[in-house]
Amino acid sequence: MQDILINWSPQETRVAVVENGAVQELHIERSLERGLVGNIYSGRVARVLPGMQSAFIDIGLERAAFLHVADVQVNGVMPRADHGGNGVPQTPIERLVFEGQTLTVQVIKDPIGTKGARLSTQVSIAGRLLVFLPQDDHIGISQKIGSQELREQLRARMSRLTQPAEGSAPEGGGYILRTNAADATDEELADDIRYLRKTWQAVRERAFKSAPGTLLHQDLSLAERVLRDLAHEGTQAIRIDSRLQFEVLSKFGREYTPTSVARLQHYAGERPIFDLFNIDEEIARALERRVDLKSGGYLIVDQTEALTTVDVNTGGFVGARNFDDTIFKTNLEAAGAIARQLRLRNLGGIVIVDFIDMSREDHQNAVLAEFRKQLARDRTKVSVSGFTQLGLVEMTRKRTRESLAHLLCEPCPTCQGRGQVKTARSVCYDILREILREARQFNPKEFRVIAAASVVEMLLDEEGQHLAGLSDFIGKPISLQAEPLGSPEQYDIVLL
Repeated sequence: MQDILINWSPQETRVAVVENGAVQELHIERSLERGLVGNIYSGRVARVLPGMQSAFIDIGLERAAFLHVADVQVNGVMPRADHGGNGVPQTPIERLVFEGQTLTVQVIKDPIGTKGARLSTQVSIAGRLLVFLPQDDHIGISQKIGSQELREQLRARMSRLTQPAEGSAPEGGGYILRTNAADATDEELADDIRYLRKTWQAVRERAFKSAPGTLLHQDLSLAERVLRDLAHEGTQAIRIDSRLQFEVLSKFGREYTPTSVARLQHYAGERPIFDLFNIDEEIARALERRVDLKSGGYLIVDQTEALTTVDVNTGGFVGARNFDDTIFKTNLEAAGAIARQLRLRNLGGIVIVDFIDMSREDHQNAVLAEFRKQLARDRTKVSVSGFTQLGLVEMTRKRTRESLAHLLCEPCPTCQGRGQVKTARSVCYDILREILREARQFNPKEFRVIAAASVVEMLLDEEGQHLAGLSDFIGKPISLQAEPLGSPEQYDIVLL
């Protein structure tokens, strides 16, 4: 069973998805850093790059957004590259867009790191049950609705509901039925159709009147998306700690998500809502490299620009009767813990998991099956390969937004994100080399070294003989001054 807790403040909304008493997902949205996915803009083509089959689009943000040829719609059809020698070759981007052109575009991926937002010219607007495709004309069904009979029934019902009234012109547009549309009534579907068409009409009217770089439509807030996207039949309660926002969400829910709003509750307890499940402690732990397992084993999670690595270690676990069983049980527990950490930290892209080496093939198969079973609970698209020859498991998890660490943290100003700094001895030797270099160019009366206390202490003590030898060699006195600089690697050499 699932509980959803919403901690709201004017500057930040935090959402925790709790399943069986454990936090599985964290969503954070800050008022000044609200995500852009789903936003529709009037954009201007700033530059076309034929070599990359892409274009940079100015949508009024700090960085130009990125439009790839695969995301450009041509006559109601999204082009596809011809990889197998069959089908129609892809039209080059320089024949589809030109510099200075005004386009209506939608953000499909938020800016991440140094990359600008990614765009598509195929606009889609999500409702509670349906996704509206204004430039399309087909009716699609969510892949999670597996029954072929039900899919055909839904398609027939939608065709009937979207038929224009007698004597009226066709309104156009296509739809994708979301998973929660499987049990919807005709009235609920019709309500969603009306809402989506009204929203698109407002977007079109703004586009005609607005200059390039204008925001035409913004996606729902995080709290509203909880009702639309996160809540399902297994959700027991959605608790929010703001009376004002409870009333806003109730009004929104009654209009668009009546099944979810019934689970909405105002939390008025004295303890902060996140204290109910120690969520702030979970957030702190999700920012650490080490994740302890109940058995005594542990994970080491390292996130880099290219990929994320997860290393599994037995640690102090000695509970099984033999070493093979110890490794097997640690890896089984790690499989569930890794799946949870990927969701909790929102780690996307390539993930390499280094389970402890297992000699038995049946143990490998059992661990891989458990890993896939745990990952199946993830709403985000995941693809897992088997064990490689080196005993690693490779997988990918679709990037949808910034990871928790990138959202809440920044690189350490001391080590510049390297995760390590030079030793005091290394800095001492840097200083000695720098003094020798300076002595060959200048002729001061004295060299004064200003450095961190640990470096000065080492120059006076363990490296004192080398410092004295250098002073004799250059024929100049060298004085030392300890100051609390920003980093132990920082130092200054003053010529007196």
